Amino acid sequence: MKISGLRFIVLTRRSLIAAAVCAAIVLMSAVVGVNTVSEAVATASTDKINPIYCVDTDKKVCAISFDAAWGNEQTEELLDILDEYNVKTTFFLVGDWVRKFPESVKEIDRRGHEIGNHSDTHPHMTQLSAEEKNAEIKNCSDEIEKLIGKRPALLRPPYGDYNNDVVNAVNQADMYCVQWNIDSLDWKDPSAEQIARNCTSKLEPGSIILLHNGAKNTPQALPLVLREIKSLGYKIVPIGKLIPKGRYSTDVQGKMHLCN
Repeated sequence: MKISGLRFIVLTRRSLIAAAVCAAIVLMSAVVGVNTVSEAVATASTDKINPIYCVDTDKKVCAISFDAAWGNEQTEELLDILDEYNVKTTFFLVGDWVRKFPESVKEIDRRGHEIGNHSDTHPHMTQLSAEEKNAEIKNCSDEIEKLIGKRPALLRPPYGDYNNDVVNAVNQADMYCVQWNIDSLDWKDPSAEQIARNCTSKLEPGSIILLHNGAKNTPQALPLVLREIKSLGYKIVPIGKLIPKGRYSTDVQGKMHLCN
């Protein structure tokens, strides 16, 4: 009986120790769980919202875009080259440019290119109030629609300058906020050959390429760019045809993914 009693006591102590250990584990798990939730909430509240820099696709398709903010000397030549290669692109136009060159706006549209909004006066939109942001978006879209009868579905913030408020303002205007993942750097006036290398060396399915309608060597570079992209087996489309329709998210690199 004594031995049996001793065994009972030992088992009871072991049970108590095991219960204490389990309780400690549960308590620690609860603490960790609270911390994890807190971090997730904190992260969610400070998440950066990215514009669309490129698109998630396994097809060899890409888009070329031109920003037009000031000069207009090269627009006709660029359109002729694009016609020669049977390529359609996207032109992001500033409202002031639209008002100054209305016939060029109509010609871009007539030749089958997509027209996007590049703000009304080309400001740093992150420095504007909510009302000023909305006015920059609306006024440019109004000017474009007045000339071609279509309202832009895309907006590219000037200088590539954006924050969550800018992206949200664009989305609330029922537009896509679009950047680029390949910069030709044509605005720095490199050679035509260097511009072509800049456009194609990192090309991947879903890429969006940035060019300008007023950079010194862009007209000389454009045929090289088009030939090289086509030789790599890619199809060039306007951004609006590159972007899939539906609910989407953008990852930390700005790649657009459709939501399931």
